Amino acid sequence: MAITKLNSNQLYRKCDPSKFDFNSTADLEERLSALGQDRAISAVELGIHIKSRGYNLFCLGPEGTGKTSLVKRILEKEAKNRKTPLDWAYVYNFEEPYKPKAISFPAGKACDFAKDVDELIEELSASLPALIESEEYKAALGIIKQKYKSKKDEYIAVLQKKAKGKRVSLLHMQMGLVVAPMKDGEVLNPDSFDQLPEDEKKLIMEDLNAMQEEIENATQDLPRWEEKQKDEIYNLRQKFAKAAVKEPIDELRKKYKGQTQATKFLKSIQDHILDNVDEFVPEDKEKNLLAGGGEEEPLQMLLSRMKQPEEDKFSKLKVNVIVKNKADSGAPVIVLDHPTQGNLVGKVERIQQYGALLTDFTLIKAGALHCANGGFLLLDARKVLEQPFAWDSLKRAIASKRIKIEAPSEETSFTTISLDPEPIPLDIKVVLTGDFEIYDLLCERDPDFRDFFKVEADFGIIMDRTEDNEVEYAKLIGSLSQKKGLRSLNKQAVARVIEYSSRLAGDSSKLTAHISSIGDLLREADYWARKSNSKQIGKNHIEQAIEAQIYRSDRVKKSMLEDIDKGTILMDVTGERVGQINGLVVYDFSNYSFGKPARITTQVRIGKGDFLNIEREIEMSGPIHTQGVLILQSLIANRFAKRQPLSLSASIVFEQSYGGVDGDSASSTEYYCMISAITGLPIKQSIAVTGSINQFGEIQPIGGVNEKIEGFFDVCVHKGLTGTQGVIIPRTNIENLMLRADILQAVEEGKFTIYAIDTVDDGIEILTGKKAGKLNAKGQYPKDSVNGMVQQSLQEFYNDYARYACETKGCL
Repeated sequence: MAITKLNSNQLYRKCDPSKFDFNSTADLEERLSALGQDRAISAVELGIHIKSRGYNLFCLGPEGTGKTSLVKRILEKEAKNRKTPLDWAYVYNFEEPYKPKAISFPAGKACDFAKDVDELIEELSASLPALIESEEYKAALGIIKQKYKSKKDEYIAVLQKKAKGKRVSLLHMQMGLVVAPMKDGEVLNPDSFDQLPEDEKKLIMEDLNAMQEEIENATQDLPRWEEKQKDEIYNLRQKFAKAAVKEPIDELRKKYKGQTQATKFLKSIQDHILDNVDEFVPEDKEKNLLAGGGEEEPLQMLLSRMKQPEEDKFSKLKVNVIVKNKADSGAPVIVLDHPTQGNLVGKVERIQQYGALLTDFTLIKAGALHCANGGFLLLDARKVLEQPFAWDSLKRAIASKRIKIEAPSEETSFTTISLDPEPIPLDIKVVLTGDFEIYDLLCERDPDFRDFFKVEADFGIIMDRTEDNEVEYAKLIGSLSQKKGLRSLNKQAVARVIEYSSRLAGDSSKLTAHISSIGDLLREADYWARKSNSKQIGKNHIEQAIEAQIYRSDRVKKSMLEDIDKGTILMDVTGERVGQINGLVVYDFSNYSFGKPARITTQVRIGKGDFLNIEREIEMSGPIHTQGVLILQSLIANRFAKRQPLSLSASIVFEQSYGGVDGDSASSTEYYCMISAITGLPIKQSIAVTGSINQFGEIQPIGGVNEKIEGFFDVCVHKGLTGTQGVIIPRTNIENLMLRADILQAVEEGKFTIYAIDTVDDGIEILTGKKAGKLNAKGQYPKDSVNGMVQQSLQEFYNDYARYACETKGCL
């Protein structure tokens, strides 16, 4: 194809507002489905409906495409039609205290059960201690006490009878019965006893020993009496406790009939109370059968005061509800923004008490897997990977189909008591979102990843710009403005947003699917509309928002233009130079990209066909740029040195380049510069060039074509437009053009030209004003053509090299 000078209609695809049959976006129906994401939506639908193991989803695409909100809407729609999952609660395990049991309930019933148990505890906490105050209990207890009191009285009467006529007396002391010496009916103290004659003391001692032996023989039966009395009183309390406990627990067991786990727990409560009746029914303080009083000894009183506060005996009976669902509410959809291990699989909290971290089953907290069980869990893959142990815990849960609460791997320095809660069965669909980098990383580094996440939903960033899609995009714009509480847009504003969308897509035939960027533009346009007291967003407000976005970000670009003005950066946009050309580069920042011309120079000399890429030598050339230079070398050799060695050496450099250089978009530019250096033909400095080449001299498309053209145009405007300036681009990049209005105007006025070409021969003709020349049957180019001059110059290089070789090494 011939060289094409592009007209303004080829440089920008306008959106005609007249095609829209609405006056403002307020007239449009809401559009909630994502435009242009049919492939991704199909994958999501597939993933959520396949029940087989491993069919979880990974939704990949850049941030801002709306994938998370879209997937959430799809999941919520599906969840409404699904069965509401079970409630879950943890209760005390009376057999293994540090392994709390998990109990399931129909949706909405766990809280009812917990409330009923709380009411049961409240009732028992009042009724059980009151048992010992009842008349029936007191009467029964009195019978037992009287029974053993009679035995005690009989025992004392027998001893007193045996002591009668002896020189001793039985005294009732705090520690029991004590034998004391007696004379003339009076008890002797130690001093009085010592003053007695030896014979009398001997007789009294014989009586004392005999009586003491009688007491010791009698006390052998006493422990058995005490145990029997204690057992009878315990059985009595247990009997009354059973009567108090059985009726309310039986009522609850009837209420929850069919709930096997719940009724078993209620039975465990009853058994626990009866097996530990001393904890729940206060023990009557019994006197020692031989004790004269019932008061505690001083040491016992001290120990009693030193006891720590008692544990709440009813706390073990409570129910800790960790998952509660509303009946008939459908399946849950949970979005977890902070996926720590504890937030994901649950955790057991601890409290510090007396220098130790203590816990119990009431401190078990649910994780997102518990809350989403039976439904869907939506996670950001990057956030999961950033949290210690979270990714491994998630995989274990998916693999085992159980939620096991795990303690953090790093223990504290405090003494701890840990729990091992019973795992809960897991039935869930996990949906991860992330970009391509995260997806590739997981595929490459985690061998289990593809087994657990078999469905890939690829969210694209562009869509076709068809007539139908423009109308649908208008609905999307209206939905965004309505959702964000912004002013409506008139049809001219909508058309400008669509044009802006194509610019963001970098293609006049495409629209961006980066909804976040469109939303930002609408918010900023709404600001300008509000500032001008407009009730509606118009085209001028969209323009203001776009210009303000550029103004906030173009400080570096303006600084470079100033450096060109001052001569700090050397740049010619007029005249002709040999071995020098204006290439085009793009600077990418986080939210802004702009183009700038870059001077490329080449030097050639006699050599052995070596091409020196100076950027590569100093390790500033990226691999793709180095590839482009090697392709350039191969193209020149293929065209001009098929039958003889390429007898030159060349050096290529981006002048005043202080950062890395990558990409092959300058390979055609470097080719033209090399041809100029070989032939001595000057190149027009008013024309900048971009485009990559292959080994056959064909021009291939490049990226950032709009930014590159605008970058050179801005420099030309800065230095003054002459009407001879322009840019050469690949023909295959025409569809990518969405240039600024000032460039369109300059092209229409003939002040700036954009050329589209197919081969390097097209480009060299524009730059030198000479025909490139075509190869004839003899393998020669016309002598007056550029290629002919190259061929002739390379022949001279060869001759000079051969002559030099003869002079220095000798000829054959």
